Amino acid sequence: MQKNRDVFVIGGGPAGLAAAIAAARKGFSVTVADGSAPPIDKPCGEGLMPETQAALKDLGVVLPENAGWNFRGIRFLQNETEVSALFPSGQGMGIRRPVLHGLLVEAAEKCGVRLLWEALVRGIESGTVHLAEGTVSARWIIGADGGASRVRKWARLDATVWRSQRIASRRHFRVRPWSDYMEIYWGKRAQAYVTPISANEACIVLMGDDASSVKFDEALKELPRLYSRIAGAELGSRERGAVTAMHRLSRVVRGNTALVGDASGGVDAITGEGLRLAFRQAAALAGAMEAGDLRMYQRAHRALQQRPLTMGKLMVELGRRPGIRQRVMGVMSRRPELLERMLAIHVGRASSRDILSAAAQMTWQFLTA
Repeated sequence: MQKNRDVFVIGGGPAGLAAAIAAARKGFSVTVADGSAPPIDKPCGEGLMPETQAALKDLGVVLPENAGWNFRGIRFLQNETEVSALFPSGQGMGIRRPVLHGLLVEAAEKCGVRLLWEALVRGIESGTVHLAEGTVSARWIIGADGGASRVRKWARLDATVWRSQRIASRRHFRVRPWSDYMEIYWGKRAQAYVTPISANEACIVLMGDDASSVKFDEALKELPRLYSRIAGAELGSRERGAVTAMHRLSRVVRGNTALVGDASGGVDAITGEGLRLAFRQAAALAGAMEAGDLRMYQRAHRALQQRPLTMGKLMVELGRRPGIRQRVMGVMSRRPELLERMLAIHVGRASSRDILSAAAQMTWQFLTA
């Protein structure tokens, strides 16, 4: 094992690999350690928005056209009401999480990143990482070990400003895509978002406030339009559950240690923004390390997280308030351009003036509905 590295990343998921790639492209020597072996899976919606793909491209990672399945926009459905909007530019891509992870592993290896799989990290000190096999000195230590981050605790960065969480459950169904949109179905207690990931498979994630609301067999009965699409379809994977959390930390930097991805805070999975945030954070962190000032990353991280957190809170509240949601859906079905403007805001393609204008129009339409 090489005992001295510029950067040591703890966590080899997409966030950790992105941080490693970004640092290696700046000329740093980088090691990544993870207790698992690739490819690493995670229960998620498996949809990459156009801005997420752009963030990957900025890291030098271009997705092959046959890696997944493209979709053109977002569609909301509740009972018989539906409204859809195209992305302002580009297309989304549904891609299996292990496939994405494999592409990131390949990109990291090409950049010269040293990858330590099934490697147990026991702790950190200033400039030192303790592994089961020995110690490694590093100028910078990056925690990318997920929502239950141990690095966050070791670095005393676990002071949380705000936190909210929900339960998610995922299944894959062998069925031909029936839409070129990512679809979000709103039910009484749960939401289902459907992402086409290949010519004969779709990923469906149920999200709710407790485990009882995301039991597939029961929840799908409350979503008859979705149930009719997948009735009798063969399962493509076993069901997997996860906790999806929105939380913001007081700090993501202490000394020479920084956090990225879910370790540094999170947004609800229904926003589809988790990976984009992680990739943009990785680029910002590499720039701060190059400048020798992690305070730059602290400021960039706060700015990157603000809009997705706001949109996440809005989406979760819509899920919990059926009366308000019904009125909002009614307004957008009559004025679909409002959803288009909201989607532009969501993917960061709107100015402050656009945001204020869209908010004013939505408020007026809502009050007069």
